[in-house]
Amino acid sequence: MVFAVLGAWLALTVGVLAAWRQINSVRAWRVAALLLTLALSLIHQLLFATVAEDAFISFRYSQNIAEGHGAVFNAGERVEGYSNFLWVVLVAIPKTLFGFDIVRTASVLGVLCALACVLAAYFTVNRVVTETPGLGVAAAILTAGATGLAAYGPSGLETPLFVLLALLMCHALAAGRAVVAGVVVALATMTRPDGVVLAVVAGLWLVNAAARGRVTWWWPGGFTLGALVLVVPWTAWRVTYYGHLVPNAVAAKLGGSLGWQLEQGWTYLSSFALVHQGYLLIAVAGVTALLRRRRELTAEEKRGRSAGWLVFALGFAYLLFMTYAGGDWMPAWRLLAPVPVLFAVGAVAAYGVVTGAVPSPRPRTQPVGGKLVPAVALGLCLLSFLVSAMSPSALPLMHEWRGKIAQMEEVGSWLGERLPPGTVISTYANGALSYRAGTQLVVVDVLGLTDEHIAREGHRDETLGPVGHIANDYDYVVNGRRPALAVTTGSGYSDRQRCGADPVYAALYSVATFRREGTDHWIAVYPRAEHAPRLIERLDADPRFTYVPCP
Repeated sequence: MVFAVLGAWLALTVGVLAAWRQINSVRAWRVAALLLTLALSLIHQLLFATVAEDAFISFRYSQNIAEGHGAVFNAGERVEGYSNFLWVVLVAIPKTLFGFDIVRTASVLGVLCALACVLAAYFTVNRVVTETPGLGVAAAILTAGATGLAAYGPSGLETPLFVLLALLMCHALAAGRAVVAGVVVALATMTRPDGVVLAVVAGLWLVNAAARGRVTWWWPGGFTLGALVLVVPWTAWRVTYYGHLVPNAVAAKLGGSLGWQLEQGWTYLSSFALVHQGYLLIAVAGVTALLRRRRELTAEEKRGRSAGWLVFALGFAYLLFMTYAGGDWMPAWRLLAPVPVLFAVGAVAAYGVVTGAVPSPRPRTQPVGGKLVPAVALGLCLLSFLVSAMSPSALPLMHEWRGKIAQMEEVGSWLGERLPPGTVISTYANGALSYRAGTQLVVVDVLGLTDEHIAREGHRDETLGPVGHIANDYDYVVNGRRPALAVTTGSGYSDRQRCGADPVYAALYSVATFRREGTDHWIAVYPRAEHAPRLIERLDADPRFTYVPCP
């Protein structure tokens, strides 16, 4: 697959550089270049082809919606253990109406959203620099090469939809459609809580533009009204249905000290910056170009510069916010996926603005039709592919993660098929296992993402792991929820039999070890002592797993 990506990149490079003049002047050539870029983006996404562990949490909510239980993780328990409402609903609709598979639906929707991001980058740049349409192709190429977007295209997560909505908001504002931009930013906030960052930055940009007389005060007012049309009823429903303003999934990740959180965020930012130097450099170059102002600007040039500043402000604000939030534990910098795309759009737009690619009565001073921009875009795209393939935090880690997730799916299906309906189990990683176990089992998440008590009242221990993994209350789990069976691994099978008792379950639970037939893989589960013989018998009846008593 790596060679397929390189082959697609080579074909695009030869075509774009050889026909750059025609791409700038003939629409059919631009369409052909965009089709090649979309093909490259698709192959780049297939290079990763991993459905993320956390996506299965949303899938279980979508499954419950389709089955008529409502937006819940466990039937009858109203806990907002997701923070991507719009995505959960979108994934649930095909299942509800047509019976489509949820996992496949989410993956296809994600890939389509990532491809739409490539087109959105093209149209956003060309909304700003209308005189040189080929520059939009360069932005599309850079977007196709963005590692985070490609990695999470097929992931089943909301990431590509969020990036798409961020670009659509920029396009709407560049086109002067403030109300539409407000509606889009509301959809982004319903997709991920950090859509608020988009709303704040865009709102401040509009207020500044209105104060300078570049737009009327209707613009920030219309933007606000457009957002409130959706946000107000959605928030009212959430608070009424779940009883809290802050989603449970967000509450579970809060509670660490600020210093610890910033340390986590700085580590996350540093690793991101190390492998995205190309995108950061073109962002710096774009900002520098916009700062150089040697003459009076026309109205069109002012609007172009202003739009460029908006895109850069969004990208840098996102970097700061995610550093403050502590980053994320998943591979390939999921939470920073919008940043390279925004920097690509901003840098290309800035180049077009300062070189006269916007309508202006003045003669152009530089050959904007030259091949510098496509050459740089293609070079950074290749560099990003190499990062995808070689960085330990990208493709290798993603594929290792994929193997562990597949194992957790298998364990989940085993438990779901063998345990009686209504059985309560506790899990450390409640994504793939919980979804495959089915909605007939009650799942207690010891990290609190889908458990209200642990998320809002549980202890916080910064030594337990990264952000999102420090909430706990094992006394509540063992003596309050009283699971019949506990699974303490989130990494799939082990390579040997492990008979040690987990300290938090040792007093009331037994250890039961099973070998996956035909392999040297092992899984240890903890049945409650009074239920152990019956549960072990049920689990051992599955031909895929053999019970091997501990010596």
